[in-house]
Amino acid sequence: MGIKNTSRRNFINKLVLTSFAVMNGPEMLTTSANKNSKNKLESDGLTFLFQGDSITDGNRTRDNDWNHVMGHGYAYMIASRLWYDHPDKDLMFYNRGVSANKVTDLAARWQQDTLDLNPDVLSILIGVNDIAAILNKSGTDNLETFEITYNSLLEKTVTALPQTQIVLCEPFILPVGWVNKDLENWQNMILRAQK
Repeated sequence: MGIKNTSRRNFINKLVLTSFAVMNGPEMLTTSANKNSKNKLESDGLTFLFQGDSITDGNRTRDNDWNHVMGHGYAYMIASRLWYDHPDKDLMFYNRGVSANKVTDLAARWQQDTLDLNPDVLSILIGVNDIAAILNKSGTDNLETFEITYNSLLEKTVTALPQTQIVLCEPFILPVGWVNKDLENWQNMILRAQK
């Protein structure tokens, strides 16, 4: 019981720290941006895009239920806090996380769900489903494909949207359930994917 509580506490602490960093985004971006983008940020506001798998998805709605369009996870918490703290900044938030997605799924929808939205801040959290597929030997998934595909997405983004600030969130696991049954392999694969 102590391990689960400690792991959960560590997870929540990391989430809070990450959220704090992103919540200070408007100030950080305004001070780090060049003159042209600074004027754009001040007059037009910022567009934040959360991209990834189920952790990002957060059980978001895909219909007209605007109460749940950001999901129920970290994307929702960050967007809610920034909208509350900065109602005058004309901030826009998109959640394009999709449960069960792997990096190859992101690649298939990257143009429409990322580049076409032209975000000022792009947060990406992906990798756990890739690792699950590798460990379960389901299909042709491997770390090399993960790395090549992920790097390709980042290169496309930097080329198409050079002013976009990118936040890369590391994939992570909690030592519970079926992960705990093969924890050492999961930990090794997570460490390799984070490099």
